[in-house]
Amino acid sequence: MKTITLTLKKKSQIALEFDELIPDEVFTWEKADFENYQVPVGNRRFPLTDYFDIEVEGTAESPEEVKMVLDGDCGRVKYIGCKMGAGEIIVNGDADLHCGAEMKGGKITVNGDAESYAGREMEGGELEIMGNTREFCGCSYIGDWRGMSGGKIILHGNAGKQLGECLSGGEIYVKGDCDILAGIHMNKGFIQIDGDVTRWPGGQMKNGNILIKGKLGILLEGFVYDSVVVDPEIDGKTFSGKYIKYIGDIAVNGKGGLYLNAEKNREFL
Repeated sequence: MKTITLTLKKKSQIALEFDELIPDEVFTWEKADFENYQVPVGNRRFPLTDYFDIEVEGTAESPEEVKMVLDGDCGRVKYIGCKMGAGEIIVNGDADLHCGAEMKGGKITVNGDAESYAGREMEGGELEIMGNTREFCGCSYIGDWRGMSGGKIILHGNAGKQLGECLSGGEIYVKGDCDILAGIHMNKGFIQIDGDVTRWPGGQMKNGNILIKGKLGILLEGFVYDSVVVDPEIDGKTFSGKYIKYIGDIAVNGKGGLYLNAEKNREFL
């Protein structure tokens, strides 16, 4: 097992880009390799050692045997774990844009908040964020219609706008609250929100399922009442309690399922 520890010593005003520093690419690197590496910063490159102290312990024969630990506030470090396929990355602080984007495997843990586009176009693996994230978590890239297609996102805090936009597979779990249009353009997959949702989940969704355990502010008119279900089973998992089930979005002939906690949303009965 190889443990690579990067400890922040200077924060850049322009975001560093870490998409080249993933276990898949650096599992053979020694300390000298990191010391010689120049990290992209805007349209230039600078020595990684300008920003981080570096420690490398142990050996690895494959990316699966690598743990990368980023100590410090990485709120100006973009693309952490982007396109990674194996191994583990732990961020002991915040993370900037596109954390876990296009991730295919392995695990990323952010012990802080994550900026926009966390888990963008994920295909596999697990992204766990202990704090909050902003808009477009688990979404598509700008102008594309294919969002997250596999893997799992676990968010312990609150989510911003358009969570799971264009979701076409995978699972997203939010333990806090969520802003507008969760699951917009969703085609497949599952979103669970334990807290409250402001309004309009599932806009123009065609398939998949959204389950809300908290209170919903405003329901879109494109969802039609189906039934009240007790302990619904969704994608092989059972959820205890009574839920109001809707089907939609009928504006796009959608067949998606929207489940609202019946006790907290009695005004919809």
